[in-house]
Amino acid sequence: MEEISIKRVGVLTSGGDAPGMNAAIRAVVRAGTHHNLEVYGIRRGYQGMIEGDMVKLESTSVSGIIQKGGTVLQTARCLEFMTQEGRRKAYDQLRAFGIEAVIVIGGDGSFTGAGLMSKEYDIPFIGIPGTIDNDLYGTDYTIGFDTALNTVVNAVDKIRDTATSHGRIFFVEVMGKEAGFVALQSGIACGAEGILIPEEKGQIEKLRNYLAVRARQKKSSIILVAEGEEEGGAIPIAKKIKEEFPEFDIRTTILGHIQRGGTPSAVDRINASRMGIAAIEALLDDQKSIMVGIVNNDIVHVPLNKTTKLDKDVNRELLDIADMLI
Repeated sequence: MEEISIKRVGVLTSGGDAPGMNAAIRAVVRAGTHHNLEVYGIRRGYQGMIEGDMVKLESTSVSGIIQKGGTVLQTARCLEFMTQEGRRKAYDQLRAFGIEAVIVIGGDGSFTGAGLMSKEYDIPFIGIPGTIDNDLYGTDYTIGFDTALNTVVNAVDKIRDTATSHGRIFFVEVMGKEAGFVALQSGIACGAEGILIPEEKGQIEKLRNYLAVRARQKKSSIILVAEGEEEGGAIPIAKKIKEEFPEFDIRTTILGHIQRGGTPSAVDRINASRMGIAAIEALLDDQKSIMVGIVNNDIVHVPLNKTTKLDKDVNRELLDIADMLI
């Protein structure tokens, strides 16, 4: 690999936190150090970039963080960065610190800002997909998704115990405002009797049919609802179903932000480490405005503008599997 002139790199986490982000930070720092680069951590995402909240990271700076959830660099949503004036302030701070390239760990909103900044100031930006939603185009996997799945499955397994004990139907809401990846895959994994996701229309009718026939025989059921489902979240859907089927004992649970926290799984640690190293290697290969992703377990490079403009669909085979297993 032919090395280029970049000597100082910034790394930040942006948007929602996700388990495994620390593993990616660690990999970026240690891979950068291996290639004789200086790596600066930018705290609080683009807000920290605008304010110059940056610190040099050594290999020892990232010791003991691979097992931690959240992000040691912290994260924040920054509307100011989406303005030209805000990006100008960020550019001035990067220049002041001598940072010549930036690695961004985040989702599509984070990558939109990275693409704009890279285009306006000709600074290499490399994205690493970090979001529990797993909804970024161009990659099979995003950091935090596997841990979130396990968190949901563990929680639903516990809820099923009480559902069975009392003969109840539980509507369990999981994260996914615009994407049903968490609901679909965790639903299959925990044997949910119903899965409602934004990508599929008419699922309420399927649920009604199930409740009219099988639920009367089964006594208890788990219905997983992505928060962005077209009929609303778990609470309004459960209320509507209770009105139609008053004979059922129906309860709701919203798992909320526990899905973002916790110790990252081995899968998240390993893949985040792979992508952190791949991001440094992409910079050394003179890449810019790309995301490093994983497709068929191989590292791939995807233009940032594709990750933000194109939609990633759920696996239709998994939808068929879910239908057959209910």
